[in-house]
Amino acid sequence: MESSTERLITQLKAFADPVRLRLLALCVRGECSVTELTRVLSLSQPRISQHLKQLCDAGLLERFRDGHFVYYRVPLGSEQAAQRRRLFALLPDDEPAYDRDFDKLCALRESTGQAVPEKDNASVRSLHRALIELTVTMPLGDLVDIGSGRGRILKLLGSRAHRAVGVDIDADARQIARAELLLAGIENCSLRHGDMYELPFADGEFDTVILDDVLGDAKRPMVAIGEASRILRPGGRLLVLAQTANEDADALRKRIAVWCGASGLRLAPPRQIPAKNPEWLLAVASAADDATVAA
Repeated sequence: MESSTERLITQLKAFADPVRLRLLALCVRGECSVTELTRVLSLSQPRISQHLKQLCDAGLLERFRDGHFVYYRVPLGSEQAAQRRRLFALLPDDEPAYDRDFDKLCALRESTGQAVPEKDNASVRSLHRALIELTVTMPLGDLVDIGSGRGRILKLLGSRAHRAVGVDIDADARQIARAELLLAGIENCSLRHGDMYELPFADGEFDTVILDDVLGDAKRPMVAIGEASRILRPGGRLLVLAQTANEDADALRKRIAVWCGASGLRLAPPRQIPAKNPEWLLAVASAADDATVAA
């Protein structure tokens, strides 16, 4: 097993190259595909891939596939996180090459139509205010947003989480969310393809799980809530967001209560948002043996 000293030497060797430092400076800001990194640095893909492999072998980056693309980013887990932070702090803030690379990456994503701001109506703004109020005194810890779409909730809450993961089946939505999060300067978020009926996460991996307006059209809503409950840590919270524009709010509340109860969750009384002419329900649930539930 590699000792801490040996690991540090490996990481310092990985740092000792200007191209790898440029790659790290970009991936610290958010997950980047090999294609993007190749175009931004104007180097061949084999050369970029070779540098990325060395950074991954040193534990400074991690690699994952999303559809047809391979992405690299700084590991968001807690293992060796403190040591990585100390190393990344060595990256100079006043290096013009890093700023030019980041500007090129942003321009690249804008030119491909990935970063197109989405307008929020009054009811969505009310929902966002309610989420902020709800989570001000509730540590988010590790957060997952199921049905993350273009990343609005991740942009709203991601910076206050230890790490945040967005899950969506729509590849285009994930691409847009990556661009939006990059431009918003939120560095601790990652986007993943995932099916809400079979989530690619371990049991008890998250402190906060959000079902982001995915139950209304769900064919198996009870299975979706069961999966959300499975990945919830003891003491964690499940937030259910649901539009009521085409639903009977009372009937929807009752169904959510039944689904949560079947999964061993205790549901606090859902809030209607806005209070006048409501268009959303915000429900909070926790494990049935928790002493308290957020209101």
